[in-house]
Amino acid sequence: MLASLGLTLLVGTIVCTLGNYRTATVMGGSMSPTYRQGDRLFIERIDASEIRRGDVLLVDAPEHTRLGPVLRRVIGVGGDRVTGEGNRVSVNGRPVSEPYVTDSEENPAVGPYEVTVPDGCLFLLGDHRDNSNDSRFHLAEQSGSVAVSGVRGRVVEDWTAPAGPAALGGLGIVLTLAGLGSHVAGRRARRSLPPAPPWPVA
Repeated sequence: MLASLGLTLLVGTIVCTLGNYRTATVMGGSMSPTYRQGDRLFIERIDASEIRRGDVLLVDAPEHTRLGPVLRRVIGVGGDRVTGEGNRVSVNGRPVSEPYVTDSEENPAVGPYEVTVPDGCLFLLGDHRDNSNDSRFHLAEQSGSVAVSGVRGRVVEDWTAPAGPAALGGLGIVLTLAGLGSHVAGRRARRSLPPAPPWPVA
């Protein structure tokens, strides 16, 4: 009984984890210092309706690069008016507080811009603004935005999310081993019993 319950938990956890989470290794410096090159990240699969401003996404952005998926932070979603100058950004007229950005506010490589993000798209920036090929440099293409359909997942900031399934998987292993141990112990105990006396025959 314990072994069956443990196996059910273990298999369910594996299926849930593979279906909802993946890992990724940071390959560049565009999200430094938040995420540095070589960092291993948990990525959770999400629906488009779950995307929020401030999320860090793993996204296919062929509009920006052909080198594969990139990590970028969501600044604006469909319908937002994004304005920027240097490394300062405002959304719908309100300055965005970005304590994760450590670059100087003045960036001569970036001119002033004002765009409205098309529906079904995202305006994405890297945290290391002085070293990020992001929406600011592709304003002629869909206002610099990237299609929501390219999102592969969101970086898990709270590691307790994947830790929950991991704990259930660990419990499943413990129950499975306990059940198997109990079964083996029972068989050994039965083998050690003295043979029953023969039935009397008339």
